[in-house]
Amino acid sequence: MDQPTPALFDRRAWRAHRERAARGGAVDFLHAEVADRLLDRLDVINREFPLALDLGARDGGLLRALAARAGTERVVAAEPARRFLADLPGPRVAADPEFVPFRDASFDLIASNLLLHWTADLPGALVQLRRALKPDGLLLAALLGGQTLVELRTALFEAELAEEGGVSPRVSPSIELADAAALLQRAGFALPVADSETITVSYPDLPALLRDLRGMGETNALGARRHFLRRATLVEAGLIYAERFGDADVRLPATFEILFLCGWAPHASQPQPLPRGSASARLADALKPKL
Repeated sequence: MDQPTPALFDRRAWRAHRERAARGGAVDFLHAEVADRLLDRLDVINREFPLALDLGARDGGLLRALAARAGTERVVAAEPARRFLADLPGPRVAADPEFVPFRDASFDLIASNLLLHWTADLPGALVQLRRALKPDGLLLAALLGGQTLVELRTALFEAELAEEGGVSPRVSPSIELADAAALLQRAGFALPVADSETITVSYPDLPALLRDLRGMGETNALGARRHFLRRATLVEAGLIYAERFGDADVRLPATFEILFLCGWAPHASQPQPLPRGSASARLADALKPKL
């Protein structure tokens, strides 16, 4: 008989990884850097957001910065790891991004820092977030993109193939920048914008990178994963990593592609496209070369 297809992510394992990171004193340098970049984007918007949601609050760094903004009255923290949640100030909710537990039109702003790449149904999650926004409310989110850890993915693939004669899924799939704005539009957001930035971190060796990923709570939680890496496979992966990607100082670069998503809940006051056929000039005339 056909076996059921496993879920993309093992939600229990993912939460356990996040809980472990919280207990061990989370490695948060990447989340802190991305939070600053989210706030930079928010600062160029001349608006106040009285009621905000921090989806994936972790240690509360982004939450506190949102609470300090002019016009903010309350920030609600939503976080799947109870250990993180216990140390956060203000209203707190244990929540998985695949099941947003808020009623429609609850928030003026939803900010999410490096959480949404753990949703198997990102379009569905975006629909839920759009519904949780008040009309003309803003979603501002950062998630890992498709080029994240391309070096690690390559090294593990080649090492496992050489040592074990097959491969097991090790690195989560991610969306590409070209698809991000379309997903926002598909989910019903107005004025969707997506852009990306690359953060490269260098490590002395592969175990140091893996320790940081564990401390971030970003280790493998794919439903189809088969087993832990054998020692021989890990050693071979380190050698391949250094040979293929190592720099002149024999350090290993790790690429994190960060996708930034921005979209508004629809409202009548927002700019609207002109009706089809209402243009007063022909596009062909505008594209003609001037002599």
